[in-house]
This record gives sequence, structure tokens and C-alpha cells, in this order.
Amino acid sequence: MKIGIAGTRGSFSEEAANEFIRRSGGTDTELVYLLQAEKVLEALENGEIDTGIFAIENSNGGVVTEYLPAIAKHRFAIDSIFEIPVNHMLLVLAGTKREDIKQIVSQNQALRQCRTYVRREWPDAEVHEYVDTATAAKDLKEGTLPKETGVIASRAAGDAHGLEVLEENIQDMKFNFTTFLVTKRL
Repeated sequence: MKIGIAGTRGSFSEEAANEFIRRSGGTDTELVYLLQAEKVLEALENGEIDTGIFAIENSNGGVVTEYLPAIAKHRFAIDSIFEIPVNHMLLVLAGTKREDIKQIVSQNQALRQCRTYVRREWPDAEVHEYVDTATAAKDLKEGTLPKETGVIASRAAGDAHGLEVLEENIQDMKFNFTTFLVTKRL
């Protein structure tokens, strides 16, 4: 079974897909990294994947508005809805110290879930939105982002892209959950 996710390696969407696979007892599965809900639903509609998974809401950050235009545009059925706990880390290149950080980068939802932390701990840092938390981690490692960047993402993103955790569990609310939609073809 091919499962399309709105994320890349190390993303919370990948964690959600792995949780879905575990819960459903799936064994012969392949994850297809499609980055956005729009691409997931397009691939589902075109028969390129069997199942699609993407985030729809976070308990602290609210509705994931990026998926709204996609669901209005595509035909699909809802298979299930579930949530996973989300713990954000501040990831940096190896050897980066706290005083080296000049900017904080992450996806819109992650920034919303960590907004008080960022204002309190990094009042002078520039804050920039990025397409995806794990993509920001990958781009920091590959040098696309300046070395003085801290990325808000999952521990898995740090592991996948060879980054260090500078600070852990930085989300504003201890109990932080994201709800994911599992979709299938009509």
C-alpha cells in the first residue's frame, strides 16, 4: 500500500503515518513524501497512492488552514481521523551555541505552537515561516539556510538530517496534539 503524506522525512506527518500503519497492522507499505495536502489529494485522486494522510488541526495552533483549499478542490473519502502528541525541538547544526542563533525558522503551525517560547527566549531573532518543519531541518543541514538558524521541528527531523537538539519540548502547551485525516479514493 502506498501512503502519501503531507511532509518529508522526519516530519510529524511521517510520525502520523507510522502510527496509522502500526494501528492498522499494515506491513507492506511505502511512504510517499508529497509535502502538501494539495499534492496528497491530487495523487490520491490520480491513483498514484492508496491512502493520504495530512494534518487538519492542532490543539494549540488551531486549524491547519493549508489543507482547506485542497479538500474543496478534490474528491476523496475519509477513512479515519486520529491524533498524535507533538513535541517540538529547537534544532541546530552540530556545535552551534545558543548565542550563535540569529533566526528561528519553521512551518507556520509549529511557529504558532511555540510563539510564547520564541518571544520569550529569542526576542531579537528574526522569525521566518517555512514550507515544512522537516524540510527546514534538511535545508539547514544542506546549507540552504544560514548556519545561525535554529529550526523548530521534531526530534525525528533532527535525527533524519543530522542536527542537534539545542532545546527540547519547546511547545507552549505541555499537552500538544495534532489531528490527522486519513483519506482514500472514492
